[in-house]
Amino acid sequence: MTAKTKSYIYPLSIIATLFFSFGFLMWLTGILIPYFQICLDLSNVQASLVAFASYIAYFAMALPSAWVLKHSGYKKGMVIGLIIMALGTVLFIPAAYTRTYPLFLTGLFITGGGVTLLQTAVNPYVAIIGPIESTAQRIGFMGLANKFAGILSTAILGSIFLFDADAIVGNVSRVSPVEKAALLNSYSLKIVDPYIIITAILLALAVIIYFSKMPEINEMGEDAGEETSNVEHKSSVFHYPYLLIGVVALFFSAACEGLPIDGIVIYGRSLGVPYEEARHFTQYTLYAMIAGYAASTILIPRFISQQKALLWSAILGIGLTIGAYYSSGEVSMYCLVCTGFGAAMLWGTIWGLAIRDLGKFTKVGSAMLLMSVVGGGIFPLLFGKLIDLNSIRPQNAVLVLVPCYLVLVFFSSKGYKIENWRSKVKSKKANVKSYAEEQEA
Repeated sequence: MTAKTKSYIYPLSIIATLFFSFGFLMWLTGILIPYFQICLDLSNVQASLVAFASYIAYFAMALPSAWVLKHSGYKKGMVIGLIIMALGTVLFIPAAYTRTYPLFLTGLFITGGGVTLLQTAVNPYVAIIGPIESTAQRIGFMGLANKFAGILSTAILGSIFLFDADAIVGNVSRVSPVEKAALLNSYSLKIVDPYIIITAILLALAVIIYFSKMPEINEMGEDAGEETSNVEHKSSVFHYPYLLIGVVALFFSAACEGLPIDGIVIYGRSLGVPYEEARHFTQYTLYAMIAGYAASTILIPRFISQQKALLWSAILGIGLTIGAYYSSGEVSMYCLVCTGFGAAMLWGTIWGLAIRDLGKFTKVGSAMLLMSVVGGGIFPLLFGKLIDLNSIRPQNAVLVLVPCYLVLVFFSSKGYKIENWRSKVKSKKANVKSYAEEQEA
């Protein structure tokens, strides 16, 4: 077991680097939303298209990504994903010079497509390279790298993109149209140099992964140290109820994980908190998530099972959401921030419960789970719209999280146990009836 654990360290270290890379970009959304809102003069719902463009790529590109991985393997698929991400980030340069929102959104979509391919490869790789019951623990380590990258990106790039943002908003409202255009044109160029560096780093990572000695993994789990399971392998991926219910659960969990990061700045602005203060709350949420990931690596599965961790995270989320609804100002924002602790455990626990024992359907199952992450793009749009509609009491918008957490309560208490669409009792009755008919014949 010790030798096998050591054999995991090298590939998992590389995977952690990849989690860091796409975490640096994907969690920057919470900063890009107010940035584009200012430099392109957008409403809350228009600005939330930033998250939608990123996450819709998961839905559109997940199954094609599974096809790519089937022919390329995991390692080459990771390289291709990094190159696609670089193609998306480089589009930000002409988009900034022309101040063209559709071009920015195209760049975000392409970047998201690359991240989708990367995640379609790395998540099942992490899940089945070791014992399935400790999947959440390994993904917890990956989450630490992912969220630490998010903290760095929001701290470093947030200080660049949103520096003096409140003053710029005030100046824009007072100057002439010509001066306003010149001011916003200058402001939009803040994004150019950082994205040139990001593009170069992504291409360098692609080269490093290409020449690395990462092993391919056996999807049946024979080389991964997994124990034999009672779940029989079936003829279609749709014959695994716990996977399909897991896809639904992951769709709603995307709201629970994404809104406290992507939507918290515009939520704070709607509560009257200045940009200079509100922008830091994205980092606070990521700190809460890091604490959650650290807890998951310690607690799962030694002290608490994956399903129990998911259940209690959902219950905690409901309580904090109600707290955000009944409070105001920064107190309401801090309640939303604290949901990040439990939200950190959602991704790994759902993956661990939904991806188990899929055998040859592992890549497709992984792609289906990633498709559900489109919720991370849909719910910020809904959240932004609810804030626009409830300008007097924006706290109403946070209630969208309650039904999302209730879905997770169902999956963690019952849904993950369903291994067949028909109950065992019905199946036994059907088998007895079939046997009796054969005897009569």
